[in-house]
Amino acid sequence: MKQQALLAVFAHPDDEAFRCGGTLALLAARGVRVQVLTATRGQAGSCGNPPLCNPEELPLVREHELRCACATLGIEPPTLLDYLDGELAVLDEDEAAGQIVAAMQQFQPDVLLTWPPDGLSGHPDHCAVSRWTSQAFARATDLGAAAPVALYHLAVPASVAGALGLTALHAVPDAQVSLAVNVEPVWERKLAAIRCHRTQAGESPILAAPAARQHLFLGAEHFVLHATRPDGAQAGRRDCMAALEVR
Repeated sequence: MKQQALLAVFAHPDDEAFRCGGTLALLAARGVRVQVLTATRGQAGSCGNPPLCNPEELPLVREHELRCACATLGIEPPTLLDYLDGELAVLDEDEAAGQIVAAMQQFQPDVLLTWPPDGLSGHPDHCAVSRWTSQAFARATDLGAAAPVALYHLAVPASVAGALGLTALHAVPDAQVSLAVNVEPVWERKLAAIRCHRTQAGESPILAAPAARQHLFLGAEHFVLHATRPDGAQAGRRDCMAALEVR
Protein backbone atom coordinates (compact mmCIF):
# COMPACT_ATOMS: atom_id res chain seq x y z
CA MET A 1 0.00 0.00 0.00
CA LYS A 2 1.23 3.48 -0.91
CA GLN A 3 2.56 5.52 2.03
CA GLN A 4 0.19 8.37 2.77
CA ALA A 5 1.40 11.94 2.34
CA LEU A 6 0.36 15.47 3.27
CA LEU A 7 1.62 18.73 1.78
CA ALA A 8 1.18 21.87 3.92
CA VAL A 9 1.37 25.11 1.93
CA PHE A 10 2.21 28.32 3.79
CA ALA A 11 3.57 31.82 3.25
CA HIS A 12 6.35 32.22 5.82
CA PRO A 13 8.74 30.24 7.99
CA ASP A 14 6.95 29.71 11.35
CA ASP A 15 3.47 29.38 9.77
CA GLU A 16 3.88 25.61 10.05
CA ALA A 17 4.62 25.54 13.78
CA PHE A 18 1.98 27.54 15.67
CA ARG A 19 -1.37 26.37 14.30
CA CYS A 20 -0.59 22.89 12.99
CA GLY A 21 2.86 21.80 14.20
CA GLY A 22 1.43 19.23 16.59
CA THR A 23 -0.76 17.71 13.89
CA LEU A 24 2.17 17.47 11.50
CA ALA A 25 4.22 15.73 14.19
CA LEU A 26 1.40 13.29 15.00
CA LEU A 27 0.95 12.42 11.33
CA ALA A 28 4.68 11.83 10.88
CA ALA A 29 4.70 9.58 13.96
CA ARG A 30 1.95 7.53 12.30
CA GLY A 31 4.08 7.00 9.22
CA VAL A 32 2.59 9.73 7.02
CA ARG A 33 5.06 11.56 4.80
CA VAL A 34 4.69 15.26 5.64
CA GLN A 35 6.27 18.16 3.80
CA VAL A 36 5.92 21.93 4.09
CA LEU A 37 5.99 24.17 1.01
CA THR A 38 6.80 27.75 2.05
CA ALA A 39 6.36 30.58 -0.44
CA THR A 40 8.89 33.02 1.05
CA ARG A 41 11.93 33.10 3.30
CA GLY A 42 10.28 35.63 5.59
CA GLN A 43 12.59 38.51 4.72
CA ALA A 44 10.05 41.09 5.93
CA GLY A 45 9.95 39.61 9.43
CA SER A 46 11.77 40.52 12.60
CA CYS A 47 15.50 40.04 13.05
CA GLY A 48 14.85 39.41 16.76
CA ASN A 49 14.98 41.58 19.86
CA PRO A 50 17.86 42.04 20.38
CA PRO A 51 18.68 41.39 16.69
CA LEU A 52 20.15 37.98 15.92
CA CYS A 53 21.23 39.01 12.41
CA ASN A 54 21.09 41.93 10.02
CA PRO A 55 18.26 42.32 7.47
CA GLU A 56 20.42 41.03 4.62
CA GLU A 57 21.07 37.81 6.53
CA LEU A 58 17.46 37.30 7.63
CA PRO A 59 16.21 35.21 4.67
CA LEU A 60 18.94 32.60 5.18
CA VAL A 61 18.53 32.67 8.96
CA ARG A 62 14.78 32.11 8.68
CA GLU A 63 15.32 29.29 6.20
CA HIS A 64 17.57 27.61 8.76
CA GLU A 65 14.91 28.17 11.42
CA LEU A 66 12.30 26.53 9.19
CA ARG A 67 14.54 23.54 8.56
CA CYS A 68 15.13 23.27 12.31
CA ALA A 69 11.38 23.29 12.98
CA CYS A 70 10.64 20.64 10.35
CA ALA A 71 13.38 18.37 11.69
CA THR A 72 12.09 18.87 15.23
CA LEU A 73 8.56 17.90 14.16
CA GLY A 74 9.93 14.79 12.48
CA ILE A 75 8.73 15.76 9.01
CA GLU A 76 10.60 15.98 5.71
CA PRO A 77 12.84 18.93 4.82
CA PRO A 78 10.79 21.86 3.50
CA THR A 79 10.54 23.15 -0.04
CA LEU A 80 10.93 26.92 -0.38
CA LEU A 81 9.88 29.12 -3.26
CA ASP A 82 11.68 32.36 -4.07
CA TYR A 83 8.81 34.82 -3.67
CA LEU A 84 9.29 38.01 -1.66
CA ASP A 85 7.69 38.29 1.76
CA GLY A 86 4.88 40.85 1.70
CA GLU A 87 4.36 40.75 -2.07
CA LEU A 88 2.39 37.54 -2.60
CA ALA A 89 -0.92 39.32 -3.15
CA VAL A 90 0.33 40.99 -6.34
CA LEU A 91 1.80 37.90 -7.99
CA ASP A 92 0.31 36.07 -10.95
CA GLU A 93 -1.96 33.55 -9.24
CA ASP A 94 -1.97 31.08 -12.13
CA GLU A 95 1.83 30.93 -12.06
CA ALA A 96 1.92 30.59 -8.28
CA ALA A 97 -0.72 27.85 -8.30
CA GLY A 98 1.37 26.12 -10.96
CA GLN A 99 4.26 26.00 -8.50
CA ILE A 100 2.03 24.13 -6.05
CA VAL A 101 0.82 21.76 -8.77
CA ALA A 102 4.46 21.04 -9.66
CA ALA A 103 5.16 20.27 -5.99
CA MET A 104 2.16 17.93 -5.94
CA GLN A 105 3.41 16.14 -9.03
CA GLN A 106 6.68 15.45 -7.25
CA PHE A 107 5.43 14.73 -3.72
CA GLN A 108 2.03 13.20 -4.63
CA PRO A 109 0.19 14.17 -1.42
CA ASP A 110 -3.14 12.63 -0.50
CA VAL A 111 -4.08 15.78 1.44
CA LEU A 112 -3.33 19.52 1.15
CA LEU A 113 -3.34 21.88 4.15
CA THR A 114 -3.19 25.68 4.07
CA TRP A 115 -4.58 28.95 5.42
CA PRO A 116 -8.31 29.74 5.15
CA PRO A 117 -9.37 32.40 2.62
CA ASP A 118 -9.16 35.13 5.28
CA GLY A 119 -5.70 33.99 6.37
CA LEU A 120 -6.92 33.75 10.01
CA SER A 121 -5.42 37.18 10.65
CA GLY A 122 -6.21 38.82 7.33
CA HIS A 123 -2.52 38.83 6.34
CA PRO A 124 -2.46 39.39 2.54
CA ASP A 125 0.29 36.79 2.08
CA HIS A 126 -1.74 34.16 3.94
CA CYS A 127 -4.83 34.99 1.88
CA ALA A 128 -2.87 34.74 -1.36
CA VAL A 129 -1.44 31.33 -0.49
CA SER A 130 -4.94 30.11 0.36
CA ARG A 131 -6.19 31.16 -3.09
CA TRP A 132 -3.24 29.53 -4.83
CA THR A 133 -3.75 26.26 -2.99
CA SER A 134 -7.47 26.13 -3.74
CA GLN A 135 -6.71 26.73 -7.41
CA ALA A 136 -4.00 24.06 -7.35
CA PHE A 137 -6.40 21.55 -5.75
CA ALA A 138 -8.94 22.24 -8.50
CA ARG A 139 -6.28 21.89 -11.20
CA ALA A 140 -5.03 18.63 -9.69
CA THR A 141 -7.68 16.70 -11.61
CA ASP A 142 -5.05 16.72 -14.37
CA LEU A 143 -2.92 14.49 -12.13
CA GLY A 144 -5.44 11.67 -12.42
CA ALA A 145 -5.00 9.00 -9.78
CA ALA A 146 -2.25 11.08 -8.12
CA ALA A 147 -4.63 13.95 -7.26
CA PRO A 148 -5.09 14.69 -3.53
CA VAL A 149 -8.44 13.72 -2.02
CA ALA A 150 -8.88 16.54 0.51
CA LEU A 151 -8.00 20.17 1.15
CA TYR A 152 -8.05 21.41 4.76
CA HIS A 153 -7.84 24.93 6.15
CA LEU A 154 -6.44 25.98 9.52
CA ALA A 155 -9.10 27.29 11.89
CA VAL A 156 -9.59 28.86 15.31
CA PRO A 157 -12.98 28.07 16.88
CA ALA A 158 -15.02 31.01 18.16
CA SER A 159 -15.10 29.45 21.64
CA VAL A 160 -11.29 29.46 21.86
CA ALA A 161 -10.96 32.96 20.43
CA GLY A 162 -13.61 34.22 22.84
CA ALA A 163 -12.02 32.60 25.89
CA LEU A 164 -8.67 34.16 25.05
CA GLY A 165 -9.97 37.52 23.84
CA LEU A 166 -8.42 37.06 20.40
CA THR A 167 -10.46 39.70 18.62
CA ALA A 168 -7.95 40.18 15.80
CA LEU A 169 -8.35 36.62 14.53
CA HIS A 170 -11.06 35.54 12.09
CA ALA A 171 -12.53 32.73 14.16
CA VAL A 172 -15.14 30.33 12.81
CA PRO A 173 -18.27 29.08 14.58
CA ASP A 174 -17.46 25.92 16.48
CA ALA A 175 -19.98 23.97 14.40
CA GLN A 176 -17.95 24.70 11.24
CA VAL A 177 -14.84 22.96 12.61
CA SER A 178 -14.43 19.65 10.81
CA LEU A 179 -11.52 18.30 12.81
CA ALA A 180 -10.17 18.93 16.30
CA VAL A 181 -6.82 17.37 17.17
CA ASN A 182 -5.43 17.05 20.68
CA VAL A 183 -1.70 17.74 20.35
CA GLU A 184 -0.86 17.57 24.05
CA PRO A 185 0.93 14.21 23.47
CA VAL A 186 3.49 16.11 21.33
CA TRP A 187 3.37 19.36 23.34
CA GLU A 188 7.11 19.57 24.00
CA ARG A 189 7.94 18.78 20.39
CA LYS A 190 5.59 21.48 19.15
CA LEU A 191 7.05 24.07 21.53
CA ALA A 192 10.58 23.06 20.52
CA ALA A 193 9.64 23.60 16.86
CA ILE A 194 8.21 27.04 17.70
CA ARG A 195 11.44 27.88 19.54
CA CYS A 196 13.42 27.08 16.40
CA HIS A 197 12.05 30.36 15.02
CA ARG A 198 14.25 32.42 17.32
CA THR A 199 14.06 35.63 15.31
CA GLN A 200 10.27 35.67 15.62
CA ALA A 201 10.04 34.78 19.32
CA GLY A 202 8.99 38.28 20.33
CA GLU A 203 6.24 38.50 17.72
CA SER A 204 3.75 36.18 19.43
CA PRO A 205 2.42 37.23 22.87
CA ILE A 206 1.17 33.68 23.53
CA LEU A 207 4.74 32.55 24.21
CA ALA A 208 4.88 34.85 27.24
CA ALA A 209 1.37 33.97 28.44
CA PRO A 210 0.58 31.81 31.48
CA ALA A 211 0.68 28.06 30.89
CA ALA A 212 -3.11 27.71 30.96
CA ARG A 213 -3.54 30.22 28.11
CA GLN A 214 -0.76 28.58 26.12
CA HIS A 215 -2.38 25.17 26.41
CA LEU A 216 -5.81 26.53 25.48
CA PHE A 217 -4.46 28.16 22.31
CA LEU A 218 -1.75 25.69 21.31
CA GLY A 219 -2.80 22.39 22.89
CA ALA A 220 -5.50 21.63 20.35
CA GLU A 221 -5.43 22.32 16.61
CA HIS A 222 -8.55 22.83 14.51
CA PHE A 223 -9.28 22.46 10.83
CA VAL A 224 -12.07 22.96 8.33
CA LEU A 225 -12.44 20.48 5.48
CA HIS A 226 -12.70 22.85 2.52
CA ALA A 227 -12.89 20.50 -0.46
CA THR A 228 -12.85 16.79 -1.27
CA ARG A 229 -12.40 14.62 -4.31
CA PRO A 230 -14.63 11.57 -3.62
CA ASP A 231 -13.33 9.55 -6.55
CA GLY A 232 -9.89 9.51 -4.94
CA ALA A 233 -10.81 6.51 -2.83
CA GLN A 234 -11.08 4.48 -6.01
CA ALA A 235 -7.40 5.18 -6.64
CA GLY A 236 -6.43 4.14 -3.12
CA ARG A 237 -6.05 7.70 -1.80
CA ARG A 238 -7.06 8.27 1.82
CA ASP A 239 -7.61 11.28 4.06
CA CYS A 240 -4.83 10.90 6.64
CA MET A 241 -6.13 13.90 8.60
CA ALA A 242 -9.49 12.30 9.35
CA ALA A 243 -7.79 9.53 11.34
CA LEU A 244 -6.70 12.14 13.94
CA GLU A 245 -10.24 13.15 14.95
CA VAL A 246 -10.62 13.20 18.73
CA ARG A 247 -14.22 14.38 19.28
